[in-house]
Amino acid sequence: MFVIYNIVMKTKIFIKPLSVNRCWQGRRFKTSYYESYEQELLLRLPRQSIDPSADLTLEIIVGYSSMLSDVDNSLKPLIDILQKKYLFNDRNIRRIVIEKVKTEKGQEFIEFEIREY
Repeated sequence: MFVIYNIVMKTKIFIKPLSVNRCWQGRRFKTSYYESYEQELLLRLPRQSIDPSADLTLEIIVGYSSMLSDVDNSLKPLIDILQKKYLFNDRNIRRIVIEKVKTEKGQEFIEFEIREY
């Protein structure tokens, strides 16, 4: 069985990636909305142990009711909360795959899988 992919663009640019910490001046503080979200998500996440030294792959499906939502907006808070819950360092994430799907309003979701790279 052959799978044919239609590659629209593949490019390699030699430039150091800019970290989120270098994008803004001054300190950033969590909003009360983010603090509530973090607490709710920490309570809903299943109990699991992850080897804190393992290199990881993270696969995420995000269900948005509006396809106008940017797929990457959910990444940073989700990853920060996952590392807080499962006691790993996000620098050990070697691969991330993210998919955005359309869902009905009120049925938004986050589905993810963490496994060794």
